[in-house]
Amino acid sequence: MSDDVTLRIGSEHDILAARQRGRELAQEAGFTGSDLTLIATAISELARNIVEYAELGEIAISVDRTNGRHGIVVVASDSGPGIPDVELAMQDGYSTGRSLGLGLPGARRLMDEFEIESVVDRGTTVRMKKWAVAPALQQR
Repeated sequence: MSDDVTLRIGSEHDILAARQRGRELAQEAGFTGSDLTLIATAISELARNIVEYAELGEIAISVDRTNGRHGIVVVASDSGPGIPDVELAMQDGYSTGRSLGLGLPGARRLMDEFEIESVVDRGTTVRMKKWAVAPALQQR
């Protein structure tokens, strides 16, 4: 399979497909156990935000092999309404919709790296990365 994929997100079915494909790609990249669940959950949170707030967007998932390390990179983007106050949106419990407000801050906690850019009336892009722990470190 390819080391990268871009998925259209516009429905509940697309959320599930992105979650599953992200999990598969992470497994191919060497992730195991609970890391697979964390990655799938973070992807699901971002995809759900796209459907809820922007209606349509995409999620690109790729493998990063840098300096002997490997990680999974997820970039979620949309052309939706944007987030007027990103700092506020990153606080647990804040939501402008019908959610518990845990999506963005939850995804940030699940991944090792997290960046968000948003412009009102232009859209939002979230980039996040999870690095795999080297097998020798997992056995310590």
